[in-house]
Amino acid sequence: MRLGRVASPDGVAFVSIEDVDGGPRAREIAEHPFGTPTFTGRSWALADVRLLAPILASKVICIGKNYAAHIEEMGGVAPADPVIFIKPNTSIVGPEVPIVRPANSQRVDFEGELAVVIGQPCKDVSAAKARDVILGYTVANDVTARDQQQADGQWTRAKGYDSFCPLGPWIETEFDPSDAELVTELDGVVKQRSRTSLMIHDVGAIVEWISRVMTLLPGDVILTGTPEGVGPMVAGQRVSVTVEGIGTLTNPVVDKQ
Repeated sequence: MRLGRVASPDGVAFVSIEDVDGGPRAREIAEHPFGTPTFTGRSWALADVRLLAPILASKVICIGKNYAAHIEEMGGVAPADPVIFIKPNTSIVGPEVPIVRPANSQRVDFEGELAVVIGQPCKDVSAAKARDVILGYTVANDVTARDQQQADGQWTRAKGYDSFCPLGPWIETEFDPSDAELVTELDGVVKQRSRTSLMIHDVGAIVEWISRVMTLLPGDVILTGTPEGVGPMVAGQRVSVTVEGIGTLTNPVVDKQ
């Protein structure tokens, strides 16, 4: 099932996005998409609604240094355990919403990633049981003010600006994260191309590690790390991240006025 959030003629709604004769439709979900969703009976052609970020998380937990080639390009050392940090939920935006480069940063980078969406409250989940607590998967861009990351020595400011966590276009519940291609394009030019099978810590290990530290809630989002090829974006460009089996997330880039 593809789960999304849309702005429709009738307001904002969670939806199931279904392929039918005449093109894909957004079928309105009553209340929320967790558990077994129920439907209101309303639906809209996907072309007639605007896709929003598929979830508004209470928190976004990110994994750093999870692809060996990216660690090498950044001059780092592979960690024995997952490295975690948090982006504020105010950094979340949806497809086609501009990524806003702050005026006090000289370099803002794209970082295409696979994202995990949690489906139920959980704590101390084993890697073997991780799938039981996952609602599905979506596409993310862990936007980073690289110069500020280097200057601060930690990552909160550099990764926490409004618009620095694009998510979308929807959540795919039937997805195998073990070996999917991830591609990031800037103005149609491929900048990152890798596979999730190259992650140092897989999804199960990541959920186990994070849930030992903190309780995870329905809708919480986990970014699983970026592969090699990260680089800067400037105003006027468009960045697209595609995860095989899910879809493509595209956002324009603008400067803060």
